[in-house]
Amino acid sequence: MAKNEKVLINEMIPYREIRLNGEGVNYGVMDIMDALRLAEEEGKDVILISDNAVPPVCRLMEFGKYKYELQKKEKEAKKKQTVVETKEIRISPNIDENDLEVKKNMMRKIMLKGDNVKVTLRFRGREASHMGDYIPFMENLAIDLSDVGMIVKPVRIEGMSISMSLARK
Repeated sequence: MAKNEKVLINEMIPYREIRLNGEGVNYGVMDIMDALRLAEEEGKDVILISDNAVPPVCRLMEFGKYKYELQKKEKEAKKKQTVVETKEIRISPNIDENDLEVKKNMMRKIMLKGDNVKVTLRFRGREASHMGDYIPFMENLAIDLSDVGMIVKPVRIEGMSISMSLARK
């Protein structure tokens, strides 16, 4: 249930006939008035669970307990989510071979961890006049990292830099 979705309980349920389930008990198909009477006798509420079914499915339980269960399910779903971050690695066009290997290893570790990598080749001053010459360099970088990652956003020139995004295979 989404936070903005409203839960229909007791007299708010617009259906005449419903399928009622309790905690471990199946009451079957019954009139809404009979269900409300039964709920009042037991000190519980009739909660609409699924209005897509024919007849709609309702549950006989305390509303506070129902809300608590929903919160628990949402919390559990959030635990199982994984958030993919994008880490940026900046390099310059006159990077030394050894420094480039260090950056490649760093990118490998980031991708193996599950995050995406944005590789940015930054140019300064007159270096920018030779930007086109470095597109094959970036493509070769992607080929070198193809054992762990793949290109998500291809190589493109953005202002004074060339960038591409890589993600784990």
